[in-house]
Amino acid sequence: MTTALDRLPASVHDTVDVEPSAFRRLTARLGFGDLLALLVLALVLLSVLAPGLLAPYDPLAPDDANPLAAPSAAHWFGTDYLGRDVLSRIVHGTGRTLLGSAVAVLIGLGVGTVLGLIAASFGGIVDAVISRIVDVLLSIPGLLLAMVVIVALGFGTLNAAVAVGISSIAAFTRIMRSEVLTVKDLPFVEASHHLGGSRLHVLIRHVLPNSYSAVLSLTALQFGLAIIWISGLSFLGYGAPPPEPEWGLLVSEGRQYVVSSPWLVIVPGLVIGVTVLAISRLSQLSRGRTAA
Repeated sequence: MTTALDRLPASVHDTVDVEPSAFRRLTARLGFGDLLALLVLALVLLSVLAPGLLAPYDPLAPDDANPLAAPSAAHWFGTDYLGRDVLSRIVHGTGRTLLGSAVAVLIGLGVGTVLGLIAASFGGIVDAVISRIVDVLLSIPGLLLAMVVIVALGFGTLNAAVAVGISSIAAFTRIMRSEVLTVKDLPFVEASHHLGGSRLHVLIRHVLPNSYSAVLSLTALQFGLAIIWISGLSFLGYGAPPPEPEWGLLVSEGRQYVVSSPWLVIVPGLVIGVTVLAISRLSQLSRGRTAA
């Protein structure tokens, strides 16, 4: 007896069989740590898109009756020295910190990809000049280089993001150059040249799409590193000015009360650490899927 599924075209039948199988393989690869990382990033994303759903109080409104209140049912993460709810300040500071990190990664990814592509494609003096500049940048600690740049640009979250982005250009350039050098001599690239393809056409159509996988893997790791760097700059006073909430600034404000109110330092620090670990965990998962 034939069923409606049996009467479907072969292509549709194959899709019906393959999609559940692919979904089962994906869920089988997700361990407890992966699911926990997804949950953390979902909460972080919700904090960025709709902070009012997670923040019970105004992050800037002081409460003179509850300064330095310990964690309780009313204030899950306690209050700071002005009575402001720490949970609300962390939630509202998520968007500022992650936006700065995203800007930094986009700057590093965009400029680094272009420089790496140019260096590997043209070679000669162009490659030598770009490679020497990259070597100099890589010899300077990233956070120190970011501090130098932000002092030149001025304080603020956006300037901190630009500084971190500039300090990450060298890493993207190095890995992009390495990938392009590997791909540009492959047979299909040479065949495209012999068929009359221009250098620009071959770079954009063939070399770049086959070189970006390693760069994208670095992007996820660099995003976590950018969170740490921007939080560090904010901790040092180079980021958003008070009373604006920002993860690094929250740690900086709480360090003065670390003995009497340790949650002011521990909670924001844990949020930063858990978020970076979740991003790193999912980047490893994505690399595993790419390799498979």
